[in-house]
Amino acid sequence: AMAKDGDEIEVWGDGKQTRSYCYIDDCVEGIVRLMRSDFHDPLNLGQDRLISIDELVDIVANIAGKRIKKRYDLTKPQGVRGRNSDNTLLRQVLKWEPQITLEEGLKRTYEWIKEQLVRKGKKVY
Repeated sequence: AMAKDGDEIEVWGDGKQTRSYCYIDDCVEGIVRLMRSDFHDPLNLGQDRLISIDELVDIVANIAGKRIKKRYDLTKPQGVRGRNSDNTLLRQVLKWEPQITLEEGLKRTYEWIKEQLVRKGKKVY
């Protein structure tokens, strides 16, 4: 929210690392459903959608209505190459899966962050 249109951000690694993200409301809903169930074994709780860090930056820039340049720092840690959630068991056990898309969750989060910055008197672009 503080970045200006055309600003540059640093991406650790090459941006090709992949992750799956789950919005907190879906995470809480899944945990509550699991606690109310009779299931007592481990299971994955997350989104099935795998997305690269590059794509994530592009989605956030789009939500913000900004063009953001990426500068890759290959000397920084980038973590595991890829990580995803297999929700097969989650769907079988709870008859449910996360409902909030990555874009919707990021939009909500971006607006919240922007609001917090404004409250603190920070300049938002």
